[in-house]
Formats: sequence, C-alpha cells, structure tokens
Amino acid sequence: MKKILVIDDLPDNVFLLQDRLEKEGFEVSKAYNGVMGIQKAEEVIPDLILLDVMLPDLSGFEVCKKLTTTEKTKLIPIILLTALTDVENIKAGLQSGAFDYIKKPFNRVELLARINSALRFSEISKVLVEVEKIKTYAATVVTANHEIKQPLTLINLSTAAIRREVVKDNFSPEAVIKRIEFIENAARDILTVLEKLGSIRKPVITPYVNDLNVIDLNSVD
Repeated sequence: MKKILVIDDLPDNVFLLQDRLEKEGFEVSKAYNGVMGIQKAEEVIPDLILLDVMLPDLSGFEVCKKLTTTEKTKLIPIILLTALTDVENIKAGLQSGAFDYIKKPFNRVELLARINSALRFSEISKVLVEVEKIKTYAATVVTANHEIKQPLTLINLSTAAIRREVVKDNFSPEAVIKRIEFIENAARDILTVLEKLGSIRKPVITPYVNDLNVIDLNSVD
C-alpha cells in the first residue's frame, strides 16, 4: 500500500483528501503546518507528499525546498496544491523542487492522474538509483582488480625469488634485500589504490575493455 502525506493547515481539506485517497487504497498521514510536515515526512518516509502552498508557519515552497534537499526525503515526489496560478508562483514551486502542482479547486480524476504519474516517476527513479549503485560497485571491483593485480604479481614473484635465494649455498643478502624493497613498494602501491578508492565521493566512471568500466582514480579530490 502506497503512503501519501497530506500537509495542509485546513482540517476540512485534509479530511476531503484523506477520504478520497483512502477510497483509492492509499495509506494517508496528515500534518497541519510546515514544521509538522517536515517532521512527519522524515518519520514516515511516504511515497508521495501533497503539500499546500499557503501554510501558517513556513510556506509550501520553503517546506518543499527543505524536503528535496534533505538526504532522507529528497527522492519523495512532492505535488503542490495551490490557488496561486500565476506563472511566477508556479515557477517558484517547481524551482523549490516540486514534481508537479495541482490548481485548486481540483477534481478527483485530475488528482489521481497526477498522483499516479508522480508515483510511476518515483519508482523509475528508484530503479535508476539502484542501477547506478550496481554500476559503481562493478566499476570499483574492476578498478581494484586492474590496479592491484600488478603489484600483487610483483609481490608473488619477489617472494618466490626470496625462497629460491635463501636455499642457495652462495646466499646473497643483497638480492634478498632488493626483493624485499620490491615487496614494500608494491604494498605501498596497493595501499595508495585502496586509499583513493576509499576517498571517492563522486566517482567518475570511464570505459575499460569488453564493456567493462573503471573508476578514474585521477579524478579523486
């Protein structure tokens, strides 16, 4: 069951919306001012928010901007309910992060059409976010494999050379020390790669080979 949060300071409006939405199978939460609406949105994490523009404390635009710039609630689509139909107010609403707006008074058909459109968009957005996460994870694995394979190979070759050296009758400490230095350098290279991967905040993904991608470690801040 999809959850919808209604934020409106007029109880009659809230009751009307709740009645219509519950008849359509939605679960409805309510808030009667901007501050309460923000708190309720963070608590419930609804699938969609119907937000009145004219509120007694914060304007609907302020509430919308707050919710769409907060990590916990930024992906929730917001539909503004407004009697302010001039271009500047509509523009302000969309610039504050609203997905859509409905002019008051609205009818049931329009309301449900706008709600279902926003919910479909939200589902697609969530899928795209998950796809990007998978792509980033895959690119991280490929990058780690590509960047670490060479120093690991060097470590394996050096340890094998040390094993051969220490059983010789004419054992050479210099040769062993040289191989140890190779191992130390390779270990530092691996640590550098891991540190870069760990410090990435906004990965830049570039093509590699065979439809695989890697993360550009040179782009790390």
